[in-house]
Amino acid sequence: MLKLNDTDTKMIQRARRNTLGDLLTRTSARVPDKQAFIYQKRQVTYKKLDELVNKTANGLMNDGIKKGDRLAILSKNSLDFVIVMFAVARIGAVFIPINYMLKNKDIAYILNHAEVTGLFASDAYTDILDEAIIEANIKNPICYLTEADASKESWKSLKKLQSDNHDKIIEVNILDDDLAQVLYTSGTESKPKGVMLSHKSIISEYVSCIVDGKMSDSDLLVHALPFYHSAQLHVFLGPSIYLGASGIILDEVTPTSIMKTIASYGASQLFAPPTVWIAMLRDEKFETYNLSTLKKCYYGAAIMPREILRELSNRLPNALFWNFYGQTEVAPLATALQPEDQLRKLGSAGKATLHVETKIVDENDDEIARGEVGEIVHRTPHAMLGYLNDPEKTKEVFKNGWFHSGDLGEMDEEGYITIVDRKKDIINTGGVSVASREVEEVIYQLKEVSEVAVIGIQDDYWIEAITAVVVLKDNHQLSEDKIKTYCHDNLSSFKSPKHVYFKETLPKNPSGKVLKKDLRNEYQTK
Repeated sequence: MLKLNDTDTKMIQRARRNTLGDLLTRTSARVPDKQAFIYQKRQVTYKKLDELVNKTANGLMNDGIKKGDRLAILSKNSLDFVIVMFAVARIGAVFIPINYMLKNKDIAYILNHAEVTGLFASDAYTDILDEAIIEANIKNPICYLTEADASKESWKSLKKLQSDNHDKIIEVNILDDDLAQVLYTSGTESKPKGVMLSHKSIISEYVSCIVDGKMSDSDLLVHALPFYHSAQLHVFLGPSIYLGASGIILDEVTPTSIMKTIASYGASQLFAPPTVWIAMLRDEKFETYNLSTLKKCYYGAAIMPREILRELSNRLPNALFWNFYGQTEVAPLATALQPEDQLRKLGSAGKATLHVETKIVDENDDEIARGEVGEIVHRTPHAMLGYLNDPEKTKEVFKNGWFHSGDLGEMDEEGYITIVDRKKDIINTGGVSVASREVEEVIYQLKEVSEVAVIGIQDDYWIEAITAVVVLKDNHQLSEDKIKTYCHDNLSSFKSPKHVYFKETLPKNPSGKVLKKDLRNEYQTK
């Protein structure tokens, strides 16, 4: 039997390849003249987007950047963010988006940990990156300035790079399971971990998003949440490009900017975490914007309170809602709750998506009975390759051939999963475990409450005292005693808060997650 040589094997691999760079090439060939994005005053078709990506890719290679090099970006949402992501993918380099809210030392940690050799940034973030480069002791990185016409000291203009290079497509030997991106976890409880995602991880996840999210090429999306976060980047931006849908890119997340954009463009699709949906509902101008074109609404990143979901369904009667659950390590989608189940399975995260197998296990990794609480684990091609430079943690989360989420949940007889809590958010009060979410759901039933976070505070008697931090709706009043009494009437006594505090806002990261670690630090001393 004739054996294939290396050249033959590479030809076959090239013909079968399906990477992020290939994805855009195919969409551009299929719908070249369709509008891809609107960003401020810039508009591009898919053909123009593909050309800009090729020019950028050629420029990067001419500057000596090669396959495997690691390139970071620090920027709010922009069109150049999208261009850079696909240009980096096209040359087989590794794309590393960084949270633009991080401090200098945190950025330096990522640059050092990821061994970054090149950087992209909008003008607003070049100074902090210059400081981080020095702190990380990175020698002679190549730095590119995005969304700017002129260069500045030590930073090259991306537009100049594009104008100086041709748009011929680049051929690099890239495999589907090559490392494509490193996304850093939020680090709300510990040092951020570098999640290594391959092209295969990301694209297989796109397919699950499209199928389980009922996405189509006719969607008009508002991209409001930060692209550096896996939810907006890989559940909505990437799948929309795969399909050839159109999108409006926003570089800020405010109720006004989101609602104004929906009304102005007739947008049909929006993703936002519960905190942003709540902020929109509480905005005094909510009823003044025409949001009737909004048909597909998605939430995730945190648990949607039942009362808020009911209110959204009533006030946006034309919209269908999906709950997407997962985490960066699975690129990030794992389960979905469909629109027809929103009220029937209120509070559930739904079922495993197309490319995911999910079960609930005990501490020995044995699958447990339906209705019992255990850890949620997955098998899926979405899964990361591992944590960058952390083989021990990688081995731990992939033990027994399943990815261990660290989330506690239960599965009902129909296979629907309900998230009980993160392991770290389970409160040990008097030797009994209490899920913070259960207490939050009860407090949300009070009509005066806008937001609430329940945490455990170290206590000599209780071990951890259940503590509720409450944000009230504008022009509403509510006493600590009323909240405690309501909880005593609707919860077992040991689950009721021992302390109640009021704040104007809850601390959140840009992806909308409440920073419970910050709350614990703040109220531990009270």
